[in-house]
Amino acid sequence: MDPHKRFGLLRIVSFILFLILTKDLSCSAFADSEQEIIEDECEAVHNQITDSISTYVSEMEEVEEEEWEMVQKKGNQFVVNDEPFYVNGFNTYWLMVFAADESTRGKVSEVFKQAASVGLTVCRTWAFNDGQWRALQKSPSVYDEQVFKALDFVVSEARKYKIRLILSLTNNWEAYGGKAQYVKWGKAAGLNLTSDDDFFSHPTLRTYYKAHVKTVLNRVNTFTNITYKNDPTIFAWELMNEPRCTSDPTGDKLQDWIQDMAVYVKSIDPKHLVEIGLEGFYGPSTPQRVQFNPNTYAQQVGTDFIRNHQALGVDFASVHIYPDSWISQAISDTHLPFVTSWMEAHIEDAEKYLGMPVVFAEFGVSAKDPGYNSTYRDNLINRVYKTILNSTRKGGSGAGSLVWQVFPDGTDYMDDGYAIVLSKSTSTSSIISLQSTRLALFNSRCSWKCHWGCKKKKQLEKLIYYDEL
Repeated sequence: MDPHKRFGLLRIVSFILFLILTKDLSCSAFADSEQEIIEDECEAVHNQITDSISTYVSEMEEVEEEEWEMVQKKGNQFVVNDEPFYVNGFNTYWLMVFAADESTRGKVSEVFKQAASVGLTVCRTWAFNDGQWRALQKSPSVYDEQVFKALDFVVSEARKYKIRLILSLTNNWEAYGGKAQYVKWGKAAGLNLTSDDDFFSHPTLRTYYKAHVKTVLNRVNTFTNITYKNDPTIFAWELMNEPRCTSDPTGDKLQDWIQDMAVYVKSIDPKHLVEIGLEGFYGPSTPQRVQFNPNTYAQQVGTDFIRNHQALGVDFASVHIYPDSWISQAISDTHLPFVTSWMEAHIEDAEKYLGMPVVFAEFGVSAKDPGYNSTYRDNLINRVYKTILNSTRKGGSGAGSLVWQVFPDGTDYMDDGYAIVLSKSTSTSSIISLQSTRLALFNSRCSWKCHWGCKKKKQLEKLIYYDEL
């Protein structure tokens, strides 16, 4: 059995054995008043799980060669083959650019290998580089084939390590070109443009963007011979990284663009999921929710979390979490409580108003922040993971999270302060691995059935959710 295909099984079995063979399974993690009852339940769970390990091994071997299926949405959860798919993932935005150079291509394989070793199953990365150094799109609809082959390599390598990709299609920010580059192209073509936000409204710039979408979605991978729009390695398409339209605080301009582009992506590729790429700020349509925004400016950037995600063609919600950017750069006692309230508000909205999963697609803390230390970073990651688990245990919309960002060794010069080098961050790696194990166990066929009410539900939950985080 391919070792990368076996991660879920091996992590689940090793985690179960760890619990069985250590004092944690004596239930010392629980309050004394509950211990006697829980010890009896834990013993029953031990027996049930131990007896099922050999059966589960056989099942895993049988499904090993099954087709790599698309991720789909079922209500407010993700599913693969009609079984749950909760996400523990990561961001590494620069993979295509590194793959374009033979001297750095190995770093792409390295980061996937390291991510797979701690059970990360989804990577978010850029499928754009507009008019910049090593540009994918050198000018509207003009592409560098070598860079496109580099993106092909990223997709094929992700598949090798059983990691799915969220591919973002352009940027709100100037890095890697983004909307500013589209406006420059428009001006060079003689268009009368006055703002980078004209990207969202000018019909010619919309045509440029749609042409890029069509080209990427219809690309045939030169390594796998699979068309991108048919490749289950791709988890979802992201319309734009962190779209904002500050020139129109009402949100109408951005809303119209989202609606147009989501439907357009679906018209080419109805199989894959689509998300917007939003940070999650509440806007004018929900004045009762702006209290959850990190600051007053957030409601003036032209985004509107609930309204935006009600657009036809959008399958799941995206939210980012950056208290050190939004509240104060210096680490503060207010940061972790904000993380909890921010996440819980969006999970609630995804359940009550949107009926879709929500993924916390970027979160992290910069080592450059005043007051930073690795313990605080671990506490932040723990807080995000616990909030996700609190949602999964109730069948809620909290569908997963993607840490910003995972780097391999030897790429320190690319570090924006948020990089996590797993080989150098033992405690953080352990936290990530434990979350992966818990979600893998929850995603298993047995736990899916138990989740909906068999007699083992409460016993299994004590193993998945006991307070170690």
